[in-house]
Amino acid sequence: MSYRTLLLVVLLAPALLLGGALALGVTIPVPQWGRDYVMRFIVDEAQVPPDLPKIDGPDDPSRPLVVIDAGHGGRDPGASGIDPQGRKIDEKDITLAIARAVRAELLKAGNIRVALTRSDDRILPLGHRPEIARLLDADLFISIHADSAGERDDVSGASIYTLSNAASSEAAARFAARENDADRLNGIVISGQSDAVSTILVELSQQRTQEEALAFADLVLREGSNQLAFHSQPRRSAALAVLRAPDVPSVLLESGFVTNLADRARLTTPEGRAQYASVLARAIKVYFARRATGAAAGE
Repeated sequence: MSYRTLLLVVLLAPALLLGGALALGVTIPVPQWGRDYVMRFIVDEAQVPPDLPKIDGPDDPSRPLVVIDAGHGGRDPGASGIDPQGRKIDEKDITLAIARAVRAELLKAGNIRVALTRSDDRILPLGHRPEIARLLDADLFISIHADSAGERDDVSGASIYTLSNAASSEAAARFAARENDADRLNGIVISGQSDAVSTILVELSQQRTQEEALAFADLVLREGSNQLAFHSQPRRSAALAVLRAPDVPSVLLESGFVTNLADRARLTTPEGRAQYASVLARAIKVYFARRATGAAAGE
């Protein structure tokens, strides 16, 4: 068979096959997402640098900076519930409203800088949330979420998460492998080290960061003991991606359940959001005051 003949067969065979199938009434399936013969390529969203948000508050970089992350957003609504009027309640709207309320409460004090990872209804890649805090050199990162118990309405209460120890070690190794050319973390120089040494140094940094995150979580529970309803086991740890920054103390607040009547009243009303804002703002102020006292004492 000549080259030209072979080329004609290759070009005409699909058309002839399709025409014959149509003439016989045979349906040829079109490739669809989810079929095992369709290949998907996942782009590492963390490799695309995030857009950095505006920092509100005093124009003084020596002032402490807290980054508040409103969970979900855009086409990702998060947990959902129905209010007594039959209206749908989305977690993404609750978290943004609470984040804005906390920002407003902190700005009243005048000595703390604040940035929101998102200030409107947009989707934000998960990896970008803690990375924003890192790039802004934040002193504290708080991710705000709400939950749903499905058909159950008796599950209620807020809880606060820190990174689990196992996840901390895994995250440290991953961070060291990706960024072992960074200059320093928490004052620890890691540049120019071998992978093994770099991992150990990042783990030391992350241990210090976790201790500070746990201290802040304790403050939230203390300050909110008389204002917020906490779950019976309010302090938790998990392998949450948004908590894996090795040099920024990070917590995730599950503010309550949209499927519970009492929680929903706090989560969806200005008065309820003011309670969250008051508690978190007080805990943040005490946290930074303690850090300033410790720094002055040379700790």
